[in-house]
Amino acid sequence: MSEGPRAVVLVEGISDRIAVEALAARRGLDLAGDGVEIVPIGGAQAIGRVLDELVSAGGRRLAGLCDAAEEPDFRRALERTGLGAGLDRAGMERLGFFVCVENLEDELIRGLGAARVEEVLAHEGDLETFRTFQNQPAWRGRPVEAQLRRWLHAADRRNSRYPPLLIEALEETDVLRPLDGVLAAVAA
Repeated sequence: MSEGPRAVVLVEGISDRIAVEALAARRGLDLAGDGVEIVPIGGAQAIGRVLDELVSAGGRRLAGLCDAAEEPDFRRALERTGLGAGLDRAGMERLGFFVCVENLEDELIRGLGAARVEEVLAHEGDLETFRTFQNQPAWRGRPVEAQLRRWLHAADRRNSRYPPLLIEALEETDVLRPLDGVLAAVAA
């Protein structure tokens, strides 16, 4: 982490950073120009250590984004570092920390809808690969949203390649609540 940002957004991994940066660009925000740094912490288990460092350094607005499964880790770390007490999800959001309903892929799929996600896959030449995945016995008959979530998350290449493509496919009125929330929390 550099010494100078006025605000730091903590995200679990690289794909989260890519998605937040892509949404900021889509919304016309210049994060670097506004003194905002997005920091992938290498998984939710690192949140306590990273918050300790940032809180002790002081002087920065902090915000964050996590998956639902990691919400308890983030909540405990926020409370332990003195940023909040007795936090629930609304309390975390008041602090600038937002939780994806399931995970980042779920937010993107819900924001666009499964049909629009499939259009992006088709445009990228991956729809046939996705159809093959759908026909695997373990995934046959499951909801298309669950299939898309797993398919997008199953390969690092897809995990980092598709968030910006899906965000680009958003309509101006489409909202990705946790991602838009974290951006609003650090807006200049």
